[in-house]
Amino acid sequence: MVDEQHDLVILDVMLPRLDGFEVLRRARRRTDVPVILLTTRGGHDDRIEGFNAGADDYLPKPFSAIELLARIRAVLRRTAGAGLRRDDDVTAGSLRIARASREAWRGSRRLELTGTEFEILELLMRASGRTVTRDEMFAALYQREASPFERSVDVHIAHLRKKLGPDGDQIIRTVRGVGYEFGEAT
Repeated sequence: MVDEQHDLVILDVMLPRLDGFEVLRRARRRTDVPVILLTTRGGHDDRIEGFNAGADDYLPKPFSAIELLARIRAVLRRTAGAGLRRDDDVTAGSLRIARASREAWRGSRRLELTGTEFEILELLMRASGRTVTRDEMFAALYQREASPFERSVDVHIAHLRKKLGPDGDQIIRTVRGVGYEFGEAT
């Protein structure tokens, strides 16, 4: 855990040999990476022990994915310099976004994106190399779970693909039954 650079660590307290509290205490000797503890041990004393060991947040099981995502965002906002640098530009091939100005370009052409389209593009670009599920998108965009018949994200994706150009469906690929994946723009 401490030998590599991480934005955030999610640590289960109930580990087989060494409990998560001790793992965290040892890690704190070497790193300030933000840590969220997850556990079935949700008692008052356990939470106090977790925070005293150096946890930035403590989430007892069971929990919803939306709550975990909200807590991750909150911890990253609170931990200066440790989380994702949300004001940085992101570039992939000919596509570039600037978080601070909320602008996107394809080569030298500025893309006219709605706020939601920009958020989707940023989410996909930052997750490059992995599939972003529809549930993750709904949690990020609307702070709620998607209903099975809700198609608003799909409509925004269709508009975004058109604005990206004729190869928009290769830049934002559909992973059937799962979600979407970013493929680098040429």
